[in-house]
Amino acid sequence: MAMILNEEQTMLKDSAKDFCTNNTPIGQLRKLRDEAHVDGFDRDSWKGMVDLGWAGIPWGEEHGGLAFGYKGLGVVTEESGRTLTASPLYASVWVGGTIINIGGSDSQKSELLAKVASGDMLLGLALEESHRHRPYNISTKAEANGDSYSIHGKKTFVLDGHVADKLVVVARTSGETGDRDGITLFLIDREAEGVSVVRTLMADSRNAANIELNGVSVSSDAVIGGVGKGADILDPALDIARIGISAEMLGSLQECFERTVEYLKERKQFGVAIGSFQALKHRAANMFCEIELSKSCVLEALTALEEQRDAEEIAKLASLAKAKVGETFNLVSREGIQMHGGIGMTDEFDIGFFIKRAAVTEQTFGDVNFHRNRYGELEGY
Repeated sequence: MAMILNEEQTMLKDSAKDFCTNNTPIGQLRKLRDEAHVDGFDRDSWKGMVDLGWAGIPWGEEHGGLAFGYKGLGVVTEESGRTLTASPLYASVWVGGTIINIGGSDSQKSELLAKVASGDMLLGLALEESHRHRPYNISTKAEANGDSYSIHGKKTFVLDGHVADKLVVVARTSGETGDRDGITLFLIDREAEGVSVVRTLMADSRNAANIELNGVSVSSDAVIGGVGKGADILDPALDIARIGISAEMLGSLQECFERTVEYLKERKQFGVAIGSFQALKHRAANMFCEIELSKSCVLEALTALEEQRDAEEIAKLASLAKAKVGETFNLVSREGIQMHGGIGMTDEFDIGFFIKRAAVTEQTFGDVNFHRNRYGELEGY
């Protein structure tokens, strides 16, 4: 398959651009922030996305999906990144839905994926336990008690944690903290007894939560995949999620760059547009080159998912995309602020929203340094 979009994917991208431009502009995020919205996203806009089929793009029709693949979901997510759209699309579809799709039983898939696709259920992944992304650093314990488990532990940076109907909780049923083996995934109701959820106020005005699990009791039916084999599901699911957040970041950084270039054309100093200054031209040209490289990384990663390449190659491309796009988003958002001058630091201009989103997305499932190191290890260094 060529590393380009086909006609259907291009049409989907155009449709997503039209929807996000008209229904979820950056002004909506500003309004959600200023009103301290209880959900952190607009449910009417989310319903519109669901009606367009976005919540079921990656999985089969037998589970209420469109069977359009992750490349289709990627182009939609890229356009949502341009307007910094706040929605459950990432946490529920890219992350939670992917885990169910990869490791869920037939009954779990039939029940849960259809509900996610119809917008009747939101999911969240309770993974992180520290300020750094270390997917095997799990100390949350799940102790077997007959045909049930009792779960104790604390989770942080749970995306959409306070609005999720169900949480995929990563716990340890055996082994020591840091071990790959012994990790088990559990599906838990957010409102179950013993679950305490505290919403956190993020710099980018998006949803996350800290969660405590105090003796939460679940049956063995709540296990996703095999007991102690959760990493076999978590690893490929996280790589897909990393590619997904890279697609969103790509949309955001392109929009940030385009807004900055327009400002360089409009802002005048000494009677001429500041975009005519050679130093600023060089900096804009450098950003353009980095953006083109980032586009190729994301498109190749999405293409690898579409072609169902082997897990190791997808893992390499996921880390390559996350590292490169994270680096570029960091560059473009900071240059955007610099080139806007003092006004860029004020809340009057939207450009500041991009630098805040860049800070949070870089930390989501591994920052630049994490993925540079991981890529090196996957290459045998």
